[in-house]
Amino acid sequence: MSANASSEIQNGVAQKSLRIVHCFRSPVGGIFRHVRDLTEAQLAAGHAVGIVCDSTTGGAYEEKLFEELRPALALGVHRTPMQRHIGPGDVASAWRTFGIIKRLQPDILHGHGAKGGVYARVFGSLLRVSRSRVARLYAPHGGSLHYDEHTLTGKLFFRVEGMMARFTDHLLFVSDYERRAYRKKVGEPPVPNSLVYNGLREEEFEPVGEAPDAADVLYIGMMRDLKGPDILIDAVPLAEQRLGRQLRVVMVGAGDDLPTYQAQAKRLGLEGRVVFKPPMRAREAFALARLVVVPSRAEAMPYIVLETLGAGKPMIATAVGGIPEIFPQNSPALIAPDVAQLAGKLAEALSDLAAYGQLMPTTDLLKTRFSAAAMARQIEDAYRGALGR
Repeated sequence: MSANASSEIQNGVAQKSLRIVHCFRSPVGGIFRHVRDLTEAQLAAGHAVGIVCDSTTGGAYEEKLFEELRPALALGVHRTPMQRHIGPGDVASAWRTFGIIKRLQPDILHGHGAKGGVYARVFGSLLRVSRSRVARLYAPHGGSLHYDEHTLTGKLFFRVEGMMARFTDHLLFVSDYERRAYRKKVGEPPVPNSLVYNGLREEEFEPVGEAPDAADVLYIGMMRDLKGPDILIDAVPLAEQRLGRQLRVVMVGAGDDLPTYQAQAKRLGLEGRVVFKPPMRAREAFALARLVVVPSRAEAMPYIVLETLGAGKPMIATAVGGIPEIFPQNSPALIAPDVAQLAGKLAEALSDLAAYGQLMPTTDLLKTRFSAAAMARQIEDAYRGALGR
């Protein structure tokens, strides 16, 4: 352990506090939310925490979140350019990132997502060569596991994932779907691994009401095709035909594909009925509409579904990735990522939203499986187990 580590008392037993560094590429969406939750719990447990991530993604909203975190992070926030895809700039980026991590002297190097996972395991291994004691953990969060294993790109990524497993001390999966996808596409993990669901803080199980001028439908998330904003926009005119009235839709988020979706709404004559807003906190956005839609084509374990249900909002979600693990079996809230199915479900839900809302999972059921405190405890157990080995 680092010479800087200090003792804490946990369950009556003295344990060393840890120097924890979270490494990931893009500080947006679910990964960033996951890291913030873990950081909050780890700070409360007396650990020294730092963040290393990309400096070219995120905007004013994410910068505000960083400003809230910075004063409490003993190891700081370090942002440096990281490319999404492998390319010539990767060498310089990797060297800069390694220099940052080496200076931080972590006990735990926790990589999130494909790029963060590679960096954490490669750099953790290099630190071990210099006799540092570093545990290397990797949480895919979907990442490269979304690729089709039958394509050349998929085969390349999964071969790399298989090679990287030998430099991993513990794998952390956020859904059973993700763990099954790893086994199918990469192979049986040759190292210890855990299923640890994302979780909500206690205050996030409080209901959120509607603003007086609330719209019918809310989308909140990244503006990229993987998340399905185009599916929702295409479904609006069809749902309007079935309901016999116009709908008002609010779409909250940012991303490179935002202009494409704005043009799509304009082309369909939906200007004024489909309104785009910049990123904001989920519970602030929930007040903007009566029904939340998550039309993703692929997911691991999206926080937005947990946050929506925790806030007591009725929702429609696609049955992809780990989303079905949140709902009871055969839940009527789940559909395929299909325009016609979504249009039909929108019409059904909005025709009697009170009755539809009764079909959502209960708060008590959610609390038993999706608690941020339980998530943090399980991940710390994984940290200490990896260090012990």
